[in-house]
Amino acid sequence: MLSELLHIPAAAIISWILFVAVDIFFKLPEAGGVVGATAIARDIEAGGGDISGGTMMGGNIVCSPPDASAGTLLAACGVYLAGIPPGGLAAAVMVYIGNRICYDPPGYAGTTGAVLATFVIYGFTQVGFAASDFIAGMVIAILTIQGLSHTHASRLLGRLWRIRE
Repeated sequence: MLSELLHIPAAAIISWILFVAVDIFFKLPEAGGVVGATAIARDIEAGGGDISGGTMMGGNIVCSPPDASAGTLLAACGVYLAGIPPGGLAAAVMVYIGNRICYDPPGYAGTTGAVLATFVIYGFTQVGFAASDFIAGMVIAILTIQGLSHTHASRLLGRLWRIRE
């Protein structure tokens, strides 16, 4: 029980780094191409947040195809349900299909996130973590970006975004 309480925060940190790094690498979203995403970004900026981070958050909220956060969460669920080859990689295939349906123009952020997460999760299961730790960890990671403070999260994402440029 105690090790699980330590594994979940560690899985949250690992998942957060994974999905934010993949989204930033693929520049997802580079700009608020959807009216709702742009409106969210402007509202976050008006509240003291960063427009670049707000655009990334807005895109993830209203218009993003399965991005790296969704891919990471779905991979964790797939690994939990059926293991690596059938579960995690099947989740990656489903995310790929979702990317193509939604037309993920900058690349394959969700698919890349799902594939990377599958192998990261597998690696950590070899040292005592459970896939369920990553499901809980990914929910916490998403909550830190989308649910706690849009102002502070957008500023952090904006700083990370500028490093990419």
